[in-house]
Amino acid sequence: MPEHILPTLEYLNTAIILLDEESRIVYLNPAAENLFGLSKNNLLSHPLQYAFTHTEQLVNTIQLALAGHASHIEHDLILGTYSHAVKFHLSCSATPLQTHPYALLLEFHTIDRPLKLARDEQMFDQTQANRLLLRNLAHEIKNPLGGIRGAAQLLEHELEKPALREYTQVIIQEADRLRMLMEKLLTPQHVPHFSALNIHEVLERVRSVVLAEIPSGLSIQRDYDISLPDLTGDKEQLIQVFLNLVRNAAQAMQGQGNIVLRTRIARQVTLMKKRHSLALMVQVIDNGPGIPPHLRDKIFYPLVSGRADGHGLGLTLAQDFISQHHGSIEFDSEPGRTCFTVLLPLS
Repeated sequence: MPEHILPTLEYLNTAIILLDEESRIVYLNPAAENLFGLSKNNLLSHPLQYAFTHTEQLVNTIQLALAGHASHIEHDLILGTYSHAVKFHLSCSATPLQTHPYALLLEFHTIDRPLKLARDEQMFDQTQANRLLLRNLAHEIKNPLGGIRGAAQLLEHELEKPALREYTQVIIQEADRLRMLMEKLLTPQHVPHFSALNIHEVLERVRSVVLAEIPSGLSIQRDYDISLPDLTGDKEQLIQVFLNLVRNAAQAMQGQGNIVLRTRIARQVTLMKKRHSLALMVQVIDNGPGIPPHLRDKIFYPLVSGRADGHGLGLTLAQDFISQHHGSIEFDSEPGRTCFTVLLPLS
């Protein structure tokens, strides 16, 4: 490849990586840096495995291209990076070159953007339906609860045996508990109060609360990018989102395990059908048993829980709050590792 071609690659929207004869990186264009969140200055002269994880498919594609002395395309490539915990779903074209020091040209295209747009639209519709369902359900249940509680109080005053009042207290306490649950169902209807905030203050608040609840056996590690700018959002809503995620992780591990709170910048992401050059990414990662396969497609539905004592509202509310921030929440789960990823747009 003639040297005068390289400036042209700088302006392409397609991610390009050039390798030498020993499969070391000798060039990557800005589109590749943006796609993978990598820095060219840190990768030059290093092998692919220095930057990428899950490289088995990519290495096989390269070997087939070099063995056949012709381009080879892998249409369903999964690739990860050390800088991000997410995996990329790509198509990759590997083309042998005959110009020293360039031996191979790798061209990457994301193929999950249409799928992500469809998922975002489905999530939005689902959130709206959940919100309407929960609001109607909460109103229908909340009104009779007041009558039940009032009747129990009147009955308590009429009882002659003090020991019987224990039963009326159970009724009153359970009615109060259900009323608080209904208030949680109605909480998403409140208008969020947006202001500038530091996401690490939110995460530190969550971390301290959960560690106070589970003082031993649980480790919550920080993996923060302290250079992140302030976010515009509702602090109380975001605290509730990450509190639900961290509590769920801790409960799934029965209070014995490790949780990582990770923050990073995400580039060129589409959220709620709008393209953002920068977004804030927060990940809650645990080493628990993972989400059961039969729950993965409906984990954000109301009243769906993997625990016998769970009410199944935490993730529903988290999804609704993130939707109000025009962001997205997704997860990737397997035994030994579950990662919830929240993306929030930055102004």
